[in-house]
Amino acid sequence: MVGNSFDQLVIALDAPHVSTDVIERLIFILAQKTNESLLSFINQSYQSVLFLERCMWKFLSEEKQHQWLKNSSVVKLFYSITSLNKTLIFNLDSIDTDSKAELLFPASNDQTDSIFKQINDTTNDNDTFVAIAALWFDNLAYFIVENPFFNALSTAKHLSRYIVHNYITSEQYQVYLDQLSQPNLLKSIFTTKMLFHIRTCSFYVYSCVGLGADAFPYTATELIRLIGPKYQQIVHIHCKNVALWSKELLSCMTHLICFMSGILWWDATIGGQANAIFSTEQIVCDHVEDLVRIVDHEPLQKLLKSDRSNDETSLIDGIIDTLMAIVKAQNVNWYFRANTHIQNTLLALAEVSPFDQICLCVYGILGKALTEEQMKGLKVCNTISGFFFNMLEQAWNHPSKQYKRIPVDHLLDGFLNLCKHDFIQQRTADMNKIGLLTDITNEYPIAYETVWALSFNYQIQQQLRQNTPFIDKLKRLSNQTTDEQIRKAVDGILWNLQIHQQSHPSTDISSQNTFDIMISYSHKDTSLCKQIYDELTRRNYRVWIDFDQMHGNVMDAMAQAIDRSRTIIICMSEEYRKSNFCRAEAHYAFQQQRHIVPVLLQKHYKPDGWLLFLIGQLLYVNFTKYEFDQAIEILMKELKDAKCVQVAVVPNCSISSGGSASLRVLSTEPAAPQNILEWTSVYVHNWLIDHKLMQMSRLLVDHDGRSLLYFNRYIKNGATKQTLKSLQEECVRQIGESLSLLELARLQSLIDREKQFARLPKSAKHN
Repeated sequence: MVGNSFDQLVIALDAPHVSTDVIERLIFILAQKTNESLLSFINQSYQSVLFLERCMWKFLSEEKQHQWLKNSSVVKLFYSITSLNKTLIFNLDSIDTDSKAELLFPASNDQTDSIFKQINDTTNDNDTFVAIAALWFDNLAYFIVENPFFNALSTAKHLSRYIVHNYITSEQYQVYLDQLSQPNLLKSIFTTKMLFHIRTCSFYVYSCVGLGADAFPYTATELIRLIGPKYQQIVHIHCKNVALWSKELLSCMTHLICFMSGILWWDATIGGQANAIFSTEQIVCDHVEDLVRIVDHEPLQKLLKSDRSNDETSLIDGIIDTLMAIVKAQNVNWYFRANTHIQNTLLALAEVSPFDQICLCVYGILGKALTEEQMKGLKVCNTISGFFFNMLEQAWNHPSKQYKRIPVDHLLDGFLNLCKHDFIQQRTADMNKIGLLTDITNEYPIAYETVWALSFNYQIQQQLRQNTPFIDKLKRLSNQTTDEQIRKAVDGILWNLQIHQQSHPSTDISSQNTFDIMISYSHKDTSLCKQIYDELTRRNYRVWIDFDQMHGNVMDAMAQAIDRSRTIIICMSEEYRKSNFCRAEAHYAFQQQRHIVPVLLQKHYKPDGWLLFLIGQLLYVNFTKYEFDQAIEILMKELKDAKCVQVAVVPNCSISSGGSASLRVLSTEPAAPQNILEWTSVYVHNWLIDHKLMQMSRLLVDHDGRSLLYFNRYIKNGATKQTLKSLQEECVRQIGESLSLLELARLQSLIDREKQFARLPKSAKHN
């Protein structure tokens, strides 16, 4: 007689003949467990639960036990344990992941091989055995997605290799893809075997794709060639009728999209994979539109959870991951900028999604794709920084270094795109969060890149200078680290803080300059820059470019190159604008009053943010508008034109002040006119800086003397409360800063002093 305790019932499972009564009593016990009681149950009966899990793997793997599946009670027990395991994965955070892995994974590879053999041998396309085995492999995939470092287990790797070799690359998989490529799908195509191939196998490989070539017998490019074209066709056909998707089609679409997103992020690199699947710009844009159409289906959004435990959340998460891969690897950010529907759809998703990973990725996409002005125009622009730092602070203080399973390094990577925007830098300064990031550098070197990006902000520079231990650490790393990426970021921070900068010559250009031209560019634009370099050297120009001449401290090497060059060609592109090094290089070139010749290298790109502010009204050579030979001739004319107006821009205080640089424009204008009405916008800009009104110089860009007087009259004659509120909103919108009342008061005082020389027209006095 078997007792009623769980421990006794589990032991009875290993008997040669197990009664249905034992199985039913086990099912009853498991059914009584809630999420709360399950935790104490597993902790108290861990060894018995482990024994139960091993018994179920044994049932699945031993062919002679296959007959038990004819017993409906056994089938119910399998489903009960499947449900328990999913709860274990997503809800029982108090149980350590090693214990979870021990409970979930089979005891040996022989067991999984036996299960696969039975799947391969069955001639029944709707075999219950296949359905149950699929659920068990699904749970392994769920666990690995939530805990990626377990994909390195030998069992996990073995499963990956087997599934890719025997299912993903099989002819049968292609047959199932062909079936899904039809516009009108019959329910009968969704057999158990078909779902095992398309859902389970795709899902499992996606969970392990981070291992790259270490886990698979095929490269990412080979898998894309096998699956990519049919994948795009399937998405394109079915994105138009999401409302009609069956549960089975939803599952197939979910795991195909996740599978392809995983391949795009293969081994943490995305360039080659993205180029393999998206051969033309039009194909990329069409696919983006298809994916956004799926995201825009509101009933899907309403079913989102705070984790990936259902297909709806996994689907949206996979789509957003794919869009992030596209904006990182493809030159189509212009499409996101021009398409307000995409922007609004992504923002609406971020507002309703309870899954923070999706929100983080959406903000990362927008931060990378949109211009500074577009980002400042988003209604969430004032809350993005708070959203990020709330997650980061909780993750940093948690023993697992995660926030809701989002690791610290993922959070930092997501914020890196955002922090290139000056208004985000200012928000970070206002929240005084730079100290959190400097602490994180102790364990996560990626944070140095983030601190470097933020250190272009004047207030953050001041906050960093007060952090003596961090400055001392930077100095040590600059001299001792062998990691080139860390050293470059460290030297960049020190450069922005004007620490350890070598003494450089004055802005006067001497006859001893070694180079006629320096080319300042992003390494992602190397190909075209190399062509420009070759053409310039062919015409006997002495050209400095860093692919063959930069060594040691790259910041000092950059400064020396600029000091020794008469003209600086700035090669403008999105990557240039987003590069910390390029920003420092461009600022220094303007500071040293070198002759600047901007050239545009990227189709659809328009300079924005700090780059737009620096080049001002300078004309640029457009290499995207003309053929290379024609563009080169235009460039040669610019270089040879001795009469061209040279406008240099000099940062008035350090690299920047506030949200963006305060720059004094050096021009060939005549002496300052006494009458304020005759002041040009350039003179007003310099006048504001000379009087240390840095914020006003950024806020009142392009204001001439007449505009200044109108501005002053509006402040004095308007309703004070409403006027200040409007100015505050405009200041935040334009430059991402709170209005300085001290600067405003000083500005009014200075204008009143200058007004004695001005006489506004009568019509103006009555406005």
